[in-house]
Amino acid sequence: MTRTRQHRQSGWQRTRWLLGVILLVQGFGSALTERLWSTSFGVAGLLRGAGLPQWTDLAVGAVGAALLGWAQAARGAERRARA
Repeated sequence: MTRTRQHRQSGWQRTRWLLGVILLVQGFGSALTERLWSTSFGVAGLLRGAGLPQWTDLAVGAVGAALLGWAQAARGAERRARA
C-alpha cells in the first residue's frame, strides 16, 4: 500500500470515529435531554426547528453508532492485515 493511500485511509478512519462520536452524543443525548427536561440542543434543536419528529434524534444516534461500528471493524481489519 502506498504512503499516500495509507495516509488517506487513516484520515477517513479518524473522520469516521469523530463523526460517529458526535452523532451518537448529539442523537441519543438530545433524545435523553428532550425526554428528561423537555428541551432540545444541538442537532435536536435544528431538527425540531425544521419540523421533524422526535424519533429523528434516535435515528441520528443510530447513524453515529453505525459509524463507530464501521470504524471499529476497519480498525480490526487493519490490525489483522499487519499481523
